[in-house]
Amino acid sequence: MAAPAACTRFSDNYDLKEELGKGAFSVVRRCVQKSTGLEFAAKIINTKKLSARDFQKLEREARICRKLQHPNIVRLHDSIQEENFHYLVFDLVTGGELFEDIVAREFYSEADASHCIQQILESVNHCHTNGVVHRDLKPENLLLASKAKGAAVKLADFGLAIEVQGEQHAWFGFAGTPGYLSPEVLKKEPYGKPVDIWACGVILYILLVGYPPFWDEDQHRLYAQIKAGAYDYPSPEWDTVTPEAKNLINQMLTVNPSKRITASEALKHPWICQRERVASVVHRQETVDCLKKFNARRKLKGAILTTMLATRNFSKSGRSIITKKGDGSQVKESTDSSTTLEDDDVKEDKVKGGVDRSSTVIAKDPEARKQEVIKMTEQLLEAINVGDYEAYTKICDPHLTAFEPEALGNLVEGMDFHKFYFDNVVGKNCKAVNTTILNPTVHLLGDDAACIAYVRLTQYMDKQGAAHSSQCEETRIWHKRDNKWQNVHFHRSSNSPPFTFAPSAHK
Repeated sequence: MAAPAACTRFSDNYDLKEELGKGAFSVVRRCVQKSTGLEFAAKIINTKKLSARDFQKLEREARICRKLQHPNIVRLHDSIQEENFHYLVFDLVTGGELFEDIVAREFYSEADASHCIQQILESVNHCHTNGVVHRDLKPENLLLASKAKGAAVKLADFGLAIEVQGEQHAWFGFAGTPGYLSPEVLKKEPYGKPVDIWACGVILYILLVGYPPFWDEDQHRLYAQIKAGAYDYPSPEWDTVTPEAKNLINQMLTVNPSKRITASEALKHPWICQRERVASVVHRQETVDCLKKFNARRKLKGAILTTMLATRNFSKSGRSIITKKGDGSQVKESTDSSTTLEDDDVKEDKVKGGVDRSSTVIAKDPEARKQEVIKMTEQLLEAINVGDYEAYTKICDPHLTAFEPEALGNLVEGMDFHKFYFDNVVGKNCKAVNTTILNPTVHLLGDDAACIAYVRLTQYMDKQGAAHSSQCEETRIWHKRDNKWQNVHFHRSSNSPPFTFAPSAHK
């Protein structure tokens, strides 16, 4: 439907219902169109909280979504601007994520994977035909229209999408999700439509075996793999995949973007357009089992990163948020979760992306960056309080160095020294812990490093129910790598009590 006149009020046309999801500056609610009784999802943005740049991004997302009308794309039906709020009315997509649906199926074959990627390629081809590059293709943005069997796959979340002229390649800024980033983006080279095809290649690889082609806990090593195009087809799981499927992946995961297959060419590949003759129809139980683990890791990683990343920009306020309704169905808003990265280092005359559930926009303002460092420090101390070693390791550099009383004046390096306390002490001698950072002072050391000094006040209840408190002085050095802050060194004063009395005082 066409966008209404500016004077139209949202409440004239729609009745708002229950909340479906929430972002930093937006909320998604089910709504019912008064004239037809049809249900939609309304994303309601509080424009009073937006900067001028964020408002431009909002307008661009709406502009892009308005011109994309395709059965495999979540459609924008209405865009209404009022004094303090902007309403975007989207399809109510209730089928949940494609990848979650696959693991619930009784039968899943290579031919099914072919049908899935065909629909994804159809949506990408429509985008590219209309001069749009999505830039954040990943499982979280692939939804199903409904819970009905055979429901259409829908591409969602155009918060990072950009508009390009023809086959234009330019540097539009660093944006996307780590495992799906193309080599040219990682090399900070000019890029364009081929970045979406690379992401499709990663997705297709996962659809066939249940794990990604590029994987490493260390992001530097992950990026090195991607830039080199270093993937393979290990036995035995790839032995049962047809050569045609591997051929299509190879053409999608071609490092040179000028030689990479296009969306329209991929749709003509025999494994896609002649799947009945070419693709295997054997059930792939091992793929389903691996995909279940992959989905679980995605959710866990998303939850951890959501708490870790300081998102102060509208672009980060939420993309791809999957929310459960009261009836158990799921809806996704174009807001943010955790893993999408976006760097605004692009000239103002070049258009680039913005609104996300997974988007992490780099804060340029010094005060904003200081608040990021304080927030990261608080999250690190909380991981210690609850004894979450996995979250702690995500925040710390693997080669973390430290001076602390337990090391008896020695400089310790690495995580083993700290893991001992997580395994044996932290959280085991007390019932409740609360840590407060007092008088934090942050010194910014360029754009990607900072030092924070503060007094750490710890309150805790021992197992007998007695209340205690202790304090110490700490200094931490933080380094930002690949848009993520990591603690690389800390120094703690020796006036804190030993672990047997204050287990949370460590680190």
